[in-house]
Amino acid sequence: MDIKTLLLGIQDTEISINISGLSLNTNNLIEGDAFVALQGENSHGCDHVEQAIDKGCIVILSEGRDIECAVPCIRIDHLGSHLATLAQRFYQQAQLVKLIGVTGTNGKTSVSLFISQLLEALNVKTGVIGTLGISGSEEKNANTTPDIITLYRALERYHQEGIGVAVIEVSSHALIQNRVAGLTFEQAIFTNLTQDHLDYHKTMEDYREAKGKLFADENTKCVIVNRDDENHDYFFKMAPDKKQVSFSIDDFQYCNKSEQGFLCRFDQFIFELPLLGRFNISNALAALTSLRELGYSDDDIMPQLTRITAPLGRMQKITDHNIWIDYAHTPDALANAINTLREHFPEFKLRVLFGCGGNRDADKRAKMGKIASELADSVILTSDNPRNEDSQAIIDDIQSGLKEGFEADIIVDRELAIQTAITTLSEDECLLIAGKGHETTQTIGTQILPFNDFEVSKNALL
Repeated sequence: MDIKTLLLGIQDTEISINISGLSLNTNNLIEGDAFVALQGENSHGCDHVEQAIDKGCIVILSEGRDIECAVPCIRIDHLGSHLATLAQRFYQQAQLVKLIGVTGTNGKTSVSLFISQLLEALNVKTGVIGTLGISGSEEKNANTTPDIITLYRALERYHQEGIGVAVIEVSSHALIQNRVAGLTFEQAIFTNLTQDHLDYHKTMEDYREAKGKLFADENTKCVIVNRDDENHDYFFKMAPDKKQVSFSIDDFQYCNKSEQGFLCRFDQFIFELPLLGRFNISNALAALTSLRELGYSDDDIMPQLTRITAPLGRMQKITDHNIWIDYAHTPDALANAINTLREHFPEFKLRVLFGCGGNRDADKRAKMGKIASELADSVILTSDNPRNEDSQAIIDDIQSGLKEGFEADIIVDRELAIQTAITTLSEDECLLIAGKGHETTQTIGTQILPFNDFEVSKNALL
């Protein structure tokens, strides 16, 4: 597309260049792209122009700044406010993919993956975009929901590859920052709402309101809400003119613990759900409800429901060992993970290893300390992603919430903490390593270092 056509009505320019794509991130930029350089919180995209040019950028769209460089530069004031228009104009096929949006504090990744697994089993090519990245792509995605340009580009590629449905994890940050602007969602699914991201939203009311934007959006067709969550009425009220559907654990006539998960009954179907944790019963029901609303029958869905598997880093067991890796990094998620192991393995004592991220919601640290000390037999406190905070100071915050008289072990170095926890684990204990789950890096200061809880655990067992 010619850059003049792309910018029609946004910015007059005499520059005529055919571009192959748009990019906000030099990491994902490909040859022939226009680099969109925005003013960020801490820096300007123009600071990365040389890197963009080195990777093949042929024109710069610069927000409010004139720069001299080796390629043409077009200054556009308030460029950020035009991103949705630019994305829609350039990636017109993106809007041909049927979209399902999943939002909530916990469960977004699992619900998205479960929906994808069910659809794929029913011969529907499906893409997933979220915490685990963009399926079928090696593009780097630092956020649960990628920036709007990356998102539209991924959806355009999906359409070209014959992918008819995309399931997108829609974060509260993404909704506030308009990263899904202009997209039509066939379904918006709400999992639950518990404390997280208060460093950004400040209050739970603001956090809930941000989530509600997905349901209130005029482009959302059907809302699917977890009625076990106390906020379910709020999300229905946000969508008075849309089809409203709900799900609850009570939809299963019974759910009894089994060796691999739960033995369940749903109408005339009796089956084993191969997932640990009652929260996963809810996640599975969200996926079941989604497919029903897409028009699939229970006869289609139920045989496939018995084969779904959890995502990486979600109650991920290390084979032949009583060690689990879980992404739990909120008070509610940590309690759920601990209670899951208590329920399925009551004969074992439970050791929990976790930390909290730096430069994030500090209020949850003491709450997580309280939960761990009340629900686990022993606790090891360590670093998570300390970022620009002192790891020991974060641990001190967690310690402030421990129940009276409870003493946690402190090993700041996460690798050493995991090694110690595993090598000292007795036969009558199981271990939960919480907080980072699938993550393959650890952020300490400005350094992003390779780190994966599962790999560190495997190495400790050698």
